[in-house]
Amino acid sequence: MPRYRNDPDGLRLPIKLDSTSNGEFEPVPLDPIHHHARNLAFANATTNARRLGIARRDFLVSMCGAASTLLAMNTAFLAGCKRGASYNVPPEAAMEPAAAESALAGNEFIFDVQGHFVNPTGKWTRDLPPEARPLSFVSTEGCSAADEAGLAYLRCVGRDEFIKDIFLDSDTDLTVLSFVPSTREGEPLTIEEATATAALVEKMEGTHRLYLHGRVNPNQPGDVEDMERLAKNFRIAAWKTYTQWGPDGRGFFMDDAPGLRMIEEARRLGVRNIAIHKGLPFGPHSYEHSTCVDIGRVAKRYPDVNFLIYHSGFVTGQGEGAYDPKRTDGIDALITSLRENGIGKGGNVYAELGSTWRFLMRDPDMAAHALGKLIAHVGEDNILWGTDSIWYGSPQDQIQAFRTFQISPEFRDKHGYAEITPAMRAKIFGRNALKLYPVHEDVLSKHLAKDAVARERENYRNAPDPRFVTYGPKTRREFMNLKRWGA
Repeated sequence: MPRYRNDPDGLRLPIKLDSTSNGEFEPVPLDPIHHHARNLAFANATTNARRLGIARRDFLVSMCGAASTLLAMNTAFLAGCKRGASYNVPPEAAMEPAAAESALAGNEFIFDVQGHFVNPTGKWTRDLPPEARPLSFVSTEGCSAADEAGLAYLRCVGRDEFIKDIFLDSDTDLTVLSFVPSTREGEPLTIEEATATAALVEKMEGTHRLYLHGRVNPNQPGDVEDMERLAKNFRIAAWKTYTQWGPDGRGFFMDDAPGLRMIEEARRLGVRNIAIHKGLPFGPHSYEHSTCVDIGRVAKRYPDVNFLIYHSGFVTGQGEGAYDPKRTDGIDALITSLRENGIGKGGNVYAELGSTWRFLMRDPDMAAHALGKLIAHVGEDNILWGTDSIWYGSPQDQIQAFRTFQISPEFRDKHGYAEITPAMRAKIFGRNALKLYPVHEDVLSKHLAKDAVARERENYRNAPDPRFVTYGPKTRREFMNLKRWGA
């Protein structure tokens, strides 16, 4: 039996540099600098594996493989005059396991507040026409269900793969299972199905490993009325809403009537965390509602409610530079809204990094500006770790990149950005989320390290077999197909 079921020839990199989207924005093609980084990483992997006398797949699965890839990205970015930041990996880490482990391994508590998966046998699939092939672009390598008829291939991105990607192939300790905007009839993942996934993890003795959002589109009839059922029947940790979405294509601001009604109901029910998708606009029709102009206003009006700004307002097509108070979208719009309403660092607004960090990994200058601004204006205590996986496959590459990311002294001096310290990383990776999603100290100090998931992870890592794939759309055609079938 072959050692590796997945990618036995070592044709995929451990740090996934591609155009994948989470399905909420059109994929952005790679630039020549990214292709240069990928080519260099593959060439170095081949050379280093040969020098070590091992197969290329063995090298890429090792810590040295990830270190070598990040070093190749540094080289390519520097050649392209990207000097805002780099991945702080010593050159010897490409060949020496101890040096690679020192740079890339860590013992931080990691709480991913934005995870996703699509139920492959859910009600939404039964309403599809016979010719529908949603998510037909996902990798099904090594998945026996891919050979079965109909929509069986969807099982390749179901609960088992979710658990493997999140809890075995990454260092993630806890995650929040979130939702996408949809009509009440067309949800690709219902709260009942999400609860079943949480129950599956619990059956594995995965103590409190998985938390749930409750999806609320307050401009859709029935959603606010359903909040009480969600709060009473399911262990809702926060509400999730999309201000740029509506059943008629029109969005809302959080201080419009639908948003205020939702906030008041959240307060009444005692679940006072509201996760709001901001940025990553779906299109021009409701673009204004994707901006953060309303966030400071509602945060000031409701100081007893926590507003979790998913994606931090980031817009892929506009990029990020030094703070510009005249800009009306992106992270700058979030900062301006907070400043205008007196919401300072450590307030009741939190910036979340799902998809944002994954995109920023492609551009060290943009990453330096985005993280530098968030730390300076929202505060290191109010930034939340999120990855938007399973769309990007296992989030381990995002974790390893963030562990080594450092803003350059040049940018720190020029723009007043902070150095990213180990203590700061630990806060962002998970400690900040504990203020919003309380976890009993016994779980943190005793159970997580000893539960069945931890034991399975330890056993699995004696012979790991990560896929190094992403599941989201990579081209405009795939993106439109995803939108067509509502998944």
